[in-house]
Amino acid sequence: MQLSEQEIIRRQKLNALRELGINPYPADLFPVDHTSKQVKENFEEGKKVILAGRIMSDRDMGKASFVELQDSEGRIQLYFNRDVLCPDEDKTLYTQVFRKLTDLGDFIGIEGELFLTKVGEKSVRVDKFTFLSKTLRPLPLPKKDEEGNVHDAFNDAELRYRMRYVDLVVNPQVKEVFIKRTKLFSAMRNFFNAAGYMEVETPVLQSIAGGAAARPFITHHNALDIPLYLRIANELYLKRLIVGGFDGVYEFSKNFRNEGMDRTHNPEFTAMEIYVAYKDYNWMMEFTENLLEYCAKEVNGTTEATFGEYKVNFKAPYARVTMTDAIKQFTGFDISGKSEAELFAAAKEMNIEVDETMGKGKLIDEIFGAKCEGNFIQPTFITDYPKEMSPLCKEHRDNPELTERFELMVCGKEVANAYSELNDPIDQRERFEAQLQLAERGDDEATQFIDNDFLRALEYGMPPTSGLGIGMDRLIMFLTNNASIQEVLFFPQMRPEKKQLDLTEDEKVILSLLKTENNQSLSQLKDKSKLSGKKWDAAMKGLSKHGLTKVVVDGENKTVVLN
Repeated sequence: MQLSEQEIIRRQKLNALRELGINPYPADLFPVDHTSKQVKENFEEGKKVILAGRIMSDRDMGKASFVELQDSEGRIQLYFNRDVLCPDEDKTLYTQVFRKLTDLGDFIGIEGELFLTKVGEKSVRVDKFTFLSKTLRPLPLPKKDEEGNVHDAFNDAELRYRMRYVDLVVNPQVKEVFIKRTKLFSAMRNFFNAAGYMEVETPVLQSIAGGAAARPFITHHNALDIPLYLRIANELYLKRLIVGGFDGVYEFSKNFRNEGMDRTHNPEFTAMEIYVAYKDYNWMMEFTENLLEYCAKEVNGTTEATFGEYKVNFKAPYARVTMTDAIKQFTGFDISGKSEAELFAAAKEMNIEVDETMGKGKLIDEIFGAKCEGNFIQPTFITDYPKEMSPLCKEHRDNPELTERFELMVCGKEVANAYSELNDPIDQRERFEAQLQLAERGDDEATQFIDNDFLRALEYGMPPTSGLGIGMDRLIMFLTNNASIQEVLFFPQMRPEKKQLDLTEDEKVILSLLKTENNQSLSQLKDKSKLSGKKWDAAMKGLSKHGLTKVVVDGENKTVVLN
């Protein structure tokens, strides 16, 4: 393993600590009795406290030092005085262990007394100091100049997501997003539990990838010698529980879809689904808006949230617009009673990309997505979807072409989806068969399996039921003003990390110059590098061999660019 100079020095300090008889990674419990936040909120001069955390800054003043300690709730200033820490003649603990063998990022435990500095800062005068964990890599700590400008900030998105453990340490504001995420889950649970509904768990490994239209991840069960699918949805299992006699069940489920990745989609995501017997989608609309109003208050203390350029208010009630009216409003086209051919022609006329594999439902979905969806900024229920779009939804009581379904739109994105659930087993079988026909035509989003066990469950009878699904990752994005799903997942899926290249110092010099300004003339770049002819040639050959740079020749002009 190639180690940097800093990493080598830290390992040397590690060995030095052990030679002094100090365990750099002690197993003993350390009896913390305060956090930095508790110290500040309940400050009492002279009070004794025990704290633990990371050293994040250090100002050496000779026989004394000021240190900033970071724990799970913030930062507090520590004051180390050589003669207080080492009242006897032996000053090793201060002069050697603390001053020479301790680094930024190390975990320490301290006991001390609270006091106010001359400038009024709440601080701890350290009486005892214990080494708790030695860090072997330096943290990428941001620095502030005298004007308050931040330099060397750890803000590269790929590095932050790949090394979230570092991100959380050096960018403490990131932790607030995840604290709010936990608050959201807790608030939603409290709301459901207060209504008398029960949290349940259903299988992640399923023999049929059902409950949604998506491409699944496939695995193999060795003992049973059968293929299994990571669930794309938990809907059909929750409905089985309604058949079994539960009046209301909900689950926060990890779902997996083997599809594209972008700023709003991760292959592994969290959905909440709830099913309540003897209810319909009208009841569920009111339930949903009251739920989200409650959750917004619990998470942010207000029903209002900022998302990008928009101010969104989750206070109930929300507007209700039928899908037919929405399309008519933004395109002038009435989808009512239109055939597949007419919908296809209309989509083409609107310059929407469609193809012959798409049935009526998919065509309508494409029209709505391209022309309508982005116009709904404030929470809005889009209702009464065409039957072809909703194979698990009950036929509309007033119009057999439609279903009793709604989606909640916020800032042009779907946040929730709900139905009056289809409980007619014969109708459900016909809908599944229609989906199979679409799949055979090439629609890769159509359901490709018939879940005969689910149909059997329906044949035993499911009461009138309404179901709701909410994308939890997307909802927390709106409540924390994050446009990227990666910002609200602790460990988003990433491409495999590229193997770090072992570059020479000369190669690094040239690469650094090109990163500052790409596409430089060969002669100018050579002058800036200040490398001799032999070293220049070797470095350029090395960079070319690694596939990092190339020389572009245009007549007599030669330029160097990054690949």
